Amino acid sequence: KSVSPSLLAEHEQILSLFKGCDVNKDGKLSKDEVKAGFRRLQSRFPGFRTQRAFKVADKNGDGFISEAELDELVDYVLDCYEGSVAHRLTK
Repeated sequence: KSVSPSLLAEHEQILSLFKGCDVNKDGKLSKDEVKAGFRRLQSRFPGFRTQRAFKVADKNGDGFISEAELDELVDYVLDCYEGSVAHRLTK
């Protein structure tokens, strides 16, 4: 299945946004760092979104989203916002 260039661009934007939330630069995202990402996306309920994101993306259950799990997080965000992410990122 091919991915549209616009969806690929959104994926990269979201990936970059969440990588930028890794304030301690340890290569993994804590719940607070993910919550900060949802705030940047102007989520109405960043705490709820963070909980849901960890259920989906934290595959090994260690309480962090690692580099290997980031794509799962991005896919969750894309599913939640269905194409409106680019608009949120450019505000």
